[in-house]
Amino acid sequence: MAIITISRGSYSKGKEVAEMVAAKLGYDCISREVLIKASDHFHIPEVKLIRAIHDAPSILERFGHKRQAFVAFIRSELACRVSTDNVVYHGLAGHLLLKGIPHVLKVRIIAQMGDRIITAESKRAGISKEKARTLLLNDDQERRKWTQSLYGVDPWDSSLYDLVIHVHKLQVSDAVELICDAATRDQFKTTDKYKRKMDDFAIACQIKAALVNQFSEVGVTSHFGNVLIFTKSGDRVGQKLKKRVNELDKEIKGINNLEIHFGLPLPPDAV
Repeated sequence: MAIITISRGSYSKGKEVAEMVAAKLGYDCISREVLIKASDHFHIPEVKLIRAIHDAPSILERFGHKRQAFVAFIRSELACRVSTDNVVYHGLAGHLLLKGIPHVLKVRIIAQMGDRIITAESKRAGISKEKARTLLLNDDQERRKWTQSLYGVDPWDSSLYDLVIHVHKLQVSDAVELICDAATRDQFKTTDKYKRKMDDFAIACQIKAALVNQFSEVGVTSHFGNVLIFTKSGDRVGQKLKKRVNELDKEIKGINNLEIHFGLPLPPDAV
């Protein structure tokens, strides 16, 4: 059992690869479903979540801290969805949203611009080669800016992935075989230790998502259900935060204990 994230640019055949991998392994294949769930759960229009993912940072400045909140909402839903394992996720930045989970197989699918232009032409009626190229370059640039703005990394950095597959000489079927072979290796099998880490990550993500709208500067960790909430804010927000945290203890499954630490920097493993 494994969790597979597939990162890809537009018209790079990554969606096709993801669907074929899921079918071959008998896994669920998800992408937009995570946005729909997050939209329903947090009562945020899906279009805002899509823009929080796809639009360049300059466009999103007007959202203020809500941009971080939207990402927290998406990550919470994704973490809960993949915690059952046997999932292929081909939405944007899955390898970063699930950072720190050891049994995630992180894959990047790349394709030559000429091949992508041909695919774009075939899928969008009436679009010229020049227009397709411009759209693809703009989309690549926006995705790059988004990732660099939120995570400080370049999505084209091969060190972020376990597998980088160039679909050109290697066909889609070849990519599927390589990914399926890697997914069955011991490094990506779900152990009890990894399952506990995934469960803790999901708990922390749910708590962060529940708090981030009202308390923007919070970080959350969980170890065996023992949750620590860190905030840079002082006691002036303490009572409100404590009240909300007490409510979460009843709302979110798997919590053994909850503690709040005020005025402390956020630890590196906090979500």
